[in-house]
Amino acid sequence: MTLAEILGWVRRALVGAVAVALVLGTATPARADRIRDQQWYWGPLKVAQAQKVSKGAGIIVGLLDTGADGTHQDLRGAVLPGRQVVENRPAGTDFEGHGTGMAGVIAGRGHGDGAGVLGIAPAAKIMPIQPINDTYFAAQGIRWAVQHGAKVINLAFATHASESLQAAVREAVAADVVLVGSAGNDGDTDNELEYPGAYPEVLTVGAVDRKNKIAKISNHGKQVDIVAPGVDIPGPAPDDKYVLGTGTSGATAIVSGAAALIRAKYPDLSAAEVVERLTSTAIDRGAKGRDDYYGIGQLDLLAALTVAQPEASSAPAVPDAPAALPRAAPTDDSDGGIPPLVLVAAGLVLLLGALLAVVLLLARSRRSAG
Repeated sequence: MTLAEILGWVRRALVGAVAVALVLGTATPARADRIRDQQWYWGPLKVAQAQKVSKGAGIIVGLLDTGADGTHQDLRGAVLPGRQVVENRPAGTDFEGHGTGMAGVIAGRGHGDGAGVLGIAPAAKIMPIQPINDTYFAAQGIRWAVQHGAKVINLAFATHASESLQAAVREAVAADVVLVGSAGNDGDTDNELEYPGAYPEVLTVGAVDRKNKIAKISNHGKQVDIVAPGVDIPGPAPDDKYVLGTGTSGATAIVSGAAALIRAKYPDLSAAEVVERLTSTAIDRGAKGRDDYYGIGQLDLLAALTVAQPEASSAPAVPDAPAALPRAAPTDDSDGGIPPLVLVAAGLVLLLGALLAVVLLLARSRRSAG
């Protein structure tokens, strides 16, 4: 094995080690009776006060995702049969867990005496739609959700653009449905845009941390419309388990829950007017006015739900292609402490760094001996 091959192997091992650490960090189970305390975003968003105004009763949220485990103790009574559009049957088991987590953030019921995940709109219903790994079937899923009464559709997944997907998005908007999508988790604008979030008809959501700073993982660019908490968001997982996740998916689910509260409180509002409430009341952060990191601003849940006549926002509810402002370096999503995930990843990096040093010494010795 040449030195270049050895260095390449070590580099790939480092990347793999960090990836494994991230997966382990987001899949760690947590005790159900402590989960509610971990929903830190309740305070800043004034969720308890908002739920005195509306809990999302009567609203169906279409969830295009990996499914939703309706047997979870926090989701009993919240999940409709939904659809698996490939075989045209009720939605199947959520083997990956992502959809179950999003369902909980949107409409979790919790359980017992204040235990488990309580969603933003705990009286709304979740309609799980599968699959999302093909643009044609994702498009069919959007259509099925619209035809079966969804007033809000959560699109926290990433794929490429296609004519069929764009057509379904436009049909949903024409049918007066609020579409909420994720900005993506690459943390930059260097990669290709992620759809359906990049479609102008979709309200696209980025993620902030506990300090209202853009999370490192949150994509930025002209597609971002609004931001919401997306760091350390607890959610249910299959088999009555829980996970703590970071990403724009959690932020998207929070905004979908907010849209459900508004649609329940103001049933006569159009989808465009619901989006206008969400965007016109958003808190301006970062560069003044719209920018490529915070979009129009950060979700103000209580204001969006209670404001009498929101002023027109400084940008369209779902901007087409606003001028990009100069890029500023995104800030860390740390809340002041060192998460266990970081310690695990750092330990792995140090271990592999030591391995690299040994390999380099051996290679140097071989060259000297030669």
